[in-house]
Amino acid sequence: MTARRFIIAGLLASFLACGTASAAVIGVVAPRSGPYASLGAQVFQGARAAAEAAGDTIVEIDENCEESGGAAVARNLMDAKAVVAIGFLCVETLSTALPQLKAAQIPAVSISVRSRILMEDALRNGWPFYRMAPVDGDEAEKLSEAILSAWKAEPIALVEDGTIYGRELANAIRQHLEPAGITPVFTDTFRPGQEQQVALVRRLAKAGATHVFVGGDRNDMAIIARDAASESIPLTLIGGDAMRAANRPVPLRDGVLAVALPDYAALPAAAAAVAALRAKNIDPDGYMLQAHAAAELAHQAILASGRRPVAEAIGSGSFNTAIGSIAFDEHHELRENPFRLLEWRGSAFSLSHPATE
Repeated sequence: MTARRFIIAGLLASFLACGTASAAVIGVVAPRSGPYASLGAQVFQGARAAAEAAGDTIVEIDENCEESGGAAVARNLMDAKAVVAIGFLCVETLSTALPQLKAAQIPAVSISVRSRILMEDALRNGWPFYRMAPVDGDEAEKLSEAILSAWKAEPIALVEDGTIYGRELANAIRQHLEPAGITPVFTDTFRPGQEQQVALVRRLAKAGATHVFVGGDRNDMAIIARDAASESIPLTLIGGDAMRAANRPVPLRDGVLAVALPDYAALPAAAAAVAALRAKNIDPDGYMLQAHAAAELAHQAILASGRRPVAEAIGSGSFNTAIGSIAFDEHHELRENPFRLLEWRGSAFSLSHPATE
């Protein structure tokens, strides 16, 4: 009988612990007005859907993306007795909110902010900040990894459009290639926004390049691919995250590669979340699934924390979410680079699986 009482008491304690954790408040911070209001709406919708599925309570906090607004965000989270705060589209909010969130022991999980400096400040000051977004440099690292794994024996060219984005990405890739003994056979800066790029394509062919990184936007990539095909010049082309844009006015050709964030709605892990959203006539656009995943992460971390601080549970755990498994390294960054090698097929980018992967 005594053993039975202990078992019942243990089950009851577990049930109450789970109920308490599930009832904890998750703060969701995103803009309600201004230029980022549409993105904020995506964050709130995604978090609401996850909270509804898990039986959690969320409190929605407006983010005005001004440094002066961070303190108000922190106060609102504390007044709501939030255990975790997710969202955060703006570095200005975090830079002033995090010191107060540290004092209140409320960890913050951003799905958007990429600033390396902010994370350096957070680690130095012990702020409870975790990043679900890529960090500066992740894109170039994944591009270089893709080029080194599949193009090492190929004549490579690096061309960019003269913008800060294109130039810095091409320079970063070159710095990754040089230690491996790879020197591009051709480098150039092209003029963006032109109706044709035949001259560039011919210069690439003359240099003997067959595999080309293009640091530019999606339409310039589409024009280069189109003109290479019209000139019967075989080029394998790869671009960066800028390829995730409207497929117009010139459509991409099949086979164009990109290192970019994947279409999360197409991932198997997202099937249940996507179905639930679409049942409510909500298309899972933009930040919706990332916010859904952040709310799932918060829910699981609260359940796993026990007597530990929730921030510690976030830093040491692995969480199954709508965008896949999420875990953080010792620097509070994603343990796995979120960028993926994608290939344009038909009307969308799909995950590419070269033999070396």
